[in-house]
Amino acid sequence: MNIAKETEDLFNLVATKSGLKTKVYETTLDAFSELKKGIANLTSDYEKYHNGNDDVANIQSREVGQFEVELKFGGDILLFLMHTNVFEFPRDHEVMKTPYVKEDPSRSYCGIINVYNFIADSFKYNRVNDVGYLIGRIFINKENHYFIEGKRELGFLYNNFGKNIITKESVDSIVNAAVKYTVNFDLLTPNYDIVKFVTVNDMKNALDKISLKTGKRLGYKFQADEDGD
Repeated sequence: MNIAKETEDLFNLVATKSGLKTKVYETTLDAFSELKKGIANLTSDYEKYHNGNDDVANIQSREVGQFEVELKFGGDILLFLMHTNVFEFPRDHEVMKTPYVKEDPSRSYCGIINVYNFIADSFKYNRVNDVGYLIGRIFINKENHYFIEGKRELGFLYNNFGKNIITKESVDSIVNAAVKYTVNFDLLTPNYDIVKFVTVNDMKNALDKISLKTGKRLGYKFQADEDGD
């Protein structure tokens, strides 16, 4: 086949880049499958440990779809959502400065699993104005290496990217850290000035659909709060 060098380079670029993204997607999907197993195991172990004690809060997990799994415990829900796209980091991101990525820049292409925390009653009572919090993002690359951006127990150093690999043990550690952070992330009463006014329409709605926002830290929707928690 007689084609121009420029066209040949383009064809090779498309094949290389698409192949890389496919590989990253596959490793992320495998990691998410492992995460689902870890959540199911945690639920089963919790039930066995408390042996049907009615005085202990329940813990439940369910797969909402191929790319979403829900873990409910006490008054909280953790949603683990896998994004179906592959992402690259900005050049000035700290992960781009690590020896691991400098050695092979294609290692910086990652899939993402987002971890959100919601109040369980927000879903139970269909309070659509309530807010949730992104408490962590798990990045997985083509080599099944990962690092986490997150709060407190969920935060990992970028330099660990070259060492951390998704395994059953690492998944269990991630799930445990997410639950621990959520349990310690308490619901705070909103400032009085935020809730001192209410419309007649709001008050006429049933309590389970009242449009006053509720969230553990009122004011940030699908964002990590900025108060250092």
